[in-house]
Amino acid sequence: MADKDLLLSADSIESATVKKNAGSKAQIPRIPWFVSGGFILVWVSLFLGIVVPLFYRLPSANTLDDVGKGVFIAERAQANLYEFDKIGVKLVGSDANENQTAQFILRELKLIQQNVREEYFEMEIDVQVVSGSYVKGGALYIYQAVQNIAVKIKSKRSTSNDCLLVNTHFDSKPTSPSAGDAGHMVVTCLEVIRVITSSTDYLEHTVIFLFNGAEENSLQASHGWITQHPWAPSCKVVINLDAAGSGSKEILFQTGPGASWLVKYYQKHAKHPFATTMAEEIFQTGIVPSDTDFRIFVSFGDLVGLDLGQCVNGYVYHTKYDRYDIIPRDSIQNTGDNVLGLVRALANAPELSETSPEKAVFFDVLGLFLVNYSAETGTTLNYAVAAVAIALVYISLLRIASTAEVTSDQILSWFVLILVVQVVAFVLGLGLPIAVAYMFDKYGLTMTYFSTPVLSLGLYVCPSLLGLALPSYVYLKRQENTQLTYAQQLQMVLHGHAVVLSVLGIALNYYGLRTTYIITWTLIFYIIPLALNLLTTLHDRGYTWTGVLKVIQVAPFLYNSYLFYTFIVILTPMMGRFGQNTNPDLIISALAALGTILSMGFLVLLIHMSRRSGLILLGFLAVSAATIYVASSTQIGYPYRAKTNVERVYYLHVRRIFYEYDGTVSKDESGYLFNLQDRRGSAPLIEAGVDLTGMVSIAPDCEKYLFCGMPIPDSRYMNARLNGTWLPRVEPVETIPGKPMEVLSRKLLDDGKTLQLVIRLHFTTHSSLFIEPYADVTISKWSLLASYLSSPPPYFVFFSHGVDASPLDLTIELQKSNGNFNVPVLTLAIGRSSMQSKGDAVAQAFAKTFPDSAVTIEWPADHHQYIL
Repeated sequence: MADKDLLLSADSIESATVKKNAGSKAQIPRIPWFVSGGFILVWVSLFLGIVVPLFYRLPSANTLDDVGKGVFIAERAQANLYEFDKIGVKLVGSDANENQTAQFILRELKLIQQNVREEYFEMEIDVQVVSGSYVKGGALYIYQAVQNIAVKIKSKRSTSNDCLLVNTHFDSKPTSPSAGDAGHMVVTCLEVIRVITSSTDYLEHTVIFLFNGAEENSLQASHGWITQHPWAPSCKVVINLDAAGSGSKEILFQTGPGASWLVKYYQKHAKHPFATTMAEEIFQTGIVPSDTDFRIFVSFGDLVGLDLGQCVNGYVYHTKYDRYDIIPRDSIQNTGDNVLGLVRALANAPELSETSPEKAVFFDVLGLFLVNYSAETGTTLNYAVAAVAIALVYISLLRIASTAEVTSDQILSWFVLILVVQVVAFVLGLGLPIAVAYMFDKYGLTMTYFSTPVLSLGLYVCPSLLGLALPSYVYLKRQENTQLTYAQQLQMVLHGHAVVLSVLGIALNYYGLRTTYIITWTLIFYIIPLALNLLTTLHDRGYTWTGVLKVIQVAPFLYNSYLFYTFIVILTPMMGRFGQNTNPDLIISALAALGTILSMGFLVLLIHMSRRSGLILLGFLAVSAATIYVASSTQIGYPYRAKTNVERVYYLHVRRIFYEYDGTVSKDESGYLFNLQDRRGSAPLIEAGVDLTGMVSIAPDCEKYLFCGMPIPDSRYMNARLNGTWLPRVEPVETIPGKPMEVLSRKLLDDGKTLQLVIRLHFTTHSSLFIEPYADVTISKWSLLASYLSSPPPYFVFFSHGVDASPLDLTIELQKSNGNFNVPVLTLAIGRSSMQSKGDAVAQAFAKTFPDSAVTIEWPADHHQYIL
């Protein structure tokens, strides 16, 4: 072939010049820079045209025209949701929760019961009013007369004693009408009951639907049911339905523990799969600021099961904007199809009473289907794929050495340098976005992406792409290897990235993370084109090997970008309630960076096929710079928007009174106790003109008083108490009527060293009790949960009541070695919340000063501390 003919093919040039131009530097191919730019746009288009639409895809809703087909009817469930929403806020102990909502559910259940196919099913409705206590997170939770509504459905021909439990809750947080959390799930269960009881489908096992009335109070009603209800011992598996968002599809984010067979049933019978092991492992780290009844059923009932929850649009979660009108009918259909399919399948599962420690690796692919295999298989697969990847890279290097007529030692020595370059690229790809996040936080600009998620592309994705490509760009520009073609060196660069991922996969697999599957499947789709290229002559023909690679890389690109987009969509709203001690941008930037590395790690390196690939890198830099400017210097970067992306502002109107041993008042003051849950703290409020003059940290009070001397209403306030702030006010807060405490008796027992106190406590629906004996005093016995005494003092008790507001009588026995009880022996404080009240006129006027971009969640509370 003449030299003139060689000009017709860049591939031929590359292969020919290895020998023809030995001793001179191989020419960089002259692919125009805009071709590489177009290459990047292709992948952006795939993301916008396939990933995003599939993520938000929902099924068409069934209507009343479909009644009789044995399918879930979203139109009927939506009508129920409208009625549920109209009730309004459903706080434990309120008329709305204990009467209106309970009666709504019972009314619908009785209507269903009237239409049961009695020749096939028995349907029993039971209302449980239950009291109890348990320890969680270092605190004692006591509940009194909370309600559960349970429905038992049994096929008349069934002889099984095992039950499937389906649980959701109907109570709400303050200010929230709770259409999403969890009215969506309540009406889903009602409709599933309708469909099942109006069909002729046989159920081998009994199905129990539990509507519990006190989940938002640290999971109390579910504890009462699983530990005390006579139906509970027969339950083997639970499907728990909850929400941390509203109006889309629900994610399977916890399984087991163990019982991998459950995922197989989800794989086969959930019509619209949305699940990943990564969600399970993230949730179980505890970093997500939420919990579900699933924990109670596993811990106290020894059940296994599936935990599903709404997760998109978490901006409205636990706010007044969690309304009926933001939940499309198609979303209800999505949940209903899945729940109905799972209930029917598990109610006939022979494995229902099986116990197995085996975990599963599972993930949906773009919502189209679910991949599932055992964790043991996953471990083997992870090691095998990493080993095969390294082996194929080694074979490829030997092939390159043979083609270039260099020794294997030479090619390996050059590859070691390239491997170092790719380690640097991985570190930069992960580190540059995190550095941006750190700098934004340092200058008080956290969460600029909160209302404008597209900013994440410029803030985190582009820096990651720049970090991934820059080291190899510099290396390929500066290297002087004349014995290899440019295409061969670029191939080795991609091999270096593959080896880095392989080593990382091995390390994570050894650590025991099932989420390692993401790296494994990314490598599989690099191994496939590499193997195909090695089995043919494509491997040695210039850039021809990139064609197979590009086509096959579509699969990991679509999946990995879909997966990490999922987590960014779910977790971004949570960043507004992540607390002040954690920089949430580090989490979002790390997720974006990892998603970029796994989605584009191989593809972005192909821009080096262009001689002017530096222009593409400058493009990444320019987009990043422009985004940083927009995020930091314009209103676009302000995190909060009215109604859609609000700032949550939790605070109490507090009057706190401290009593001395002789009963005199040593301190009586009023103010507002703030529990600001986002990283920016009070800064956005001050910028908006809210008068917070005089606000101080309560940390000094935490050193002086028992639990800071504040009416801490829940675990969130408790965990963040050192970040709490206090804004004094001159006018006393109107106190809650009635004395919180009275000492009924104070008696020295016969041993002369034990004092018995009997105290009557008058609690509101949500109250806290704090107890600390003096240093020389020991609490030997009390009428509260005995096991909690094994915890070191001070003691924190969270109390709530439902339909019974009777006072709680507390008996405490105190021991003291010298028997002198004529001195102070115990500090006791009571914090009482009035969550259903808007507070006095002064508090209401103060609440009106907050901007529309903030949603206030506030109520009156008092705190009385006694020395006994």
